[in-house]
Amino acid sequence: MYPLFLRLRGRHVLVVGGGQVGTRRVERLLEAGARVSVVAPSPTARLAARTDIELHERAFEAADVEGMWLVQACAPAEVNAEVVQACEHRRVWCVDAADAATSPAWTGSVVTGPDGVAIAVSGGGDPGRARLLQSELARALSGIDLRPQRPGPGSVALVGAGPGDPDLLTVRARDLLAAADVVVADRLAPRAALDLTHGRIVHVGKSPGDHTVGQEDINEILVAEARAGCRVVRLKGGDPFVLGRGGEELAACLAAGIEVEVVPGITSAVAVPAAAGIPVTHRGMATGFLVATAHGEDPALVAHLAAIPPEITIVLLMGVRSLQMVVDVLLAERDPDTPCAIIERGWTPEQRTVTASLATVVQTAADAGVRAPSIVVVGAVAALHEQFADVARLSAGAGLIAD
Repeated sequence: MYPLFLRLRGRHVLVVGGGQVGTRRVERLLEAGARVSVVAPSPTARLAARTDIELHERAFEAADVEGMWLVQACAPAEVNAEVVQACEHRRVWCVDAADAATSPAWTGSVVTGPDGVAIAVSGGGDPGRARLLQSELARALSGIDLRPQRPGPGSVALVGAGPGDPDLLTVRARDLLAAADVVVADRLAPRAALDLTHGRIVHVGKSPGDHTVGQEDINEILVAEARAGCRVVRLKGGDPFVLGRGGEELAACLAAGIEVEVVPGITSAVAVPAAAGIPVTHRGMATGFLVATAHGEDPALVAHLAAIPPEITIVLLMGVRSLQMVVDVLLAERDPDTPCAIIERGWTPEQRTVTASLATVVQTAADAGVRAPSIVVVGAVAALHEQFADVARLSAGAGLIAD
C-alpha cells in the first residue's frame, strides 16, 4: 500500500456505472475539479440531470479508458473486472469500488481539517475500524494549532459568527478561525467562537455610544495585518452584510489589493427572535419582515417605520437606546396594543425575553433593566413567545454543555 493524493483539477477521469455508488463518486470527483465522463446504461435520475458531466448511456467498451488519468469502476463485479483489465493494459489507474482487496487502487476515507489539511485513513479492509479512526482523528484535529508554518500572501475573511452559540457557526467559519493568524473581533462577536482560534486576537469592540475603534481604523488594521502576510479573520456577530458594515470593509480590502473572502453567518435578525419562540413571519399574522437599525438616534432613520403596514414584522437591531424615539414614531400609526418583545443576549446562557405592548414597552424595558445587545420585535408574532418559549429555550441551549 502506497498512500497518494491526486490533483485532479482539469484532468479527464472516467466513472463506469451510474448507480448510487457511481453517483457519489462522480460528485466527489467534480468537487475535486475533475472533468468527468460517465458510461452507464441506466444512470440514476440525479446523475442524468447533471449538465457538468459527459454521460454515455450505454455499456462499457475497453476503448473508453483511453486518455484517462483515473478510472472508477462502480458497475457490477463482472463489468468492473473488464474495466480493471482494460486499464491494466493501458497503464491507467483504476479503482474497483466493489473489491477493495484486489483493486489496483482505492479511495480511502479522508479526514479533513482547515486550510487544506487532510489525512487519509485505511482500516485494513475493515470499514468499522476506518470509521472509528476517522472520528478520533477529526476530534484530535480540532485541538491542534494547524496554522500554516510557511509565510504566504496575506488575506482577509469577513466571517459571520451567527447569533451567539458557537454550534451555529458554519463549517467554513470554523476552518478559517482555526487557520487564522489574527482575529479582529468586535463586541457582538460571540466570545465562545474565539476559543476556536490559535491566532492573535485584536479587540475593536463597539458598544452604543462608545466606538472604541472607528470604522476607518478597523479598515486600516485589516489591510495592515494582511499586508504583513497574516491570514486575518474579521469576526462579526450575525451576518457581515446585515447592518454590520461588512460592505465597507470589503471595499477597503479590495481597494488595497487584498485577497478577501466573505463567509455568511446566520443573521441575528431572524435567529434571535427564533431563540425566544418568535417566528418573524407566521401565516395569518405576518406576511413579511423588515430589519432596521435605530442605533444612530437620527429621527430620519426611523421616521419611515410609521409607513410599514401592521402585517409586516419590524425587527430592530441595536434599538434599545433609541427605543423611546422608535415607539413614538410607531404609535402615530399602529395600535398601542401591538405586541412587542425585546430579546437580550440571544443564544447565550444569559438570554432573557421581555414582552409588552407598544404603549408600555419603553417603561417595561426600563423597569427590567434591559441592556444591549438586544433585539426588538414589533408585531403580532411577538405574542407567540408565550406559546413557543419552552421549545425555543431548548433549541437555544442545545449547543451548551452544562456543568
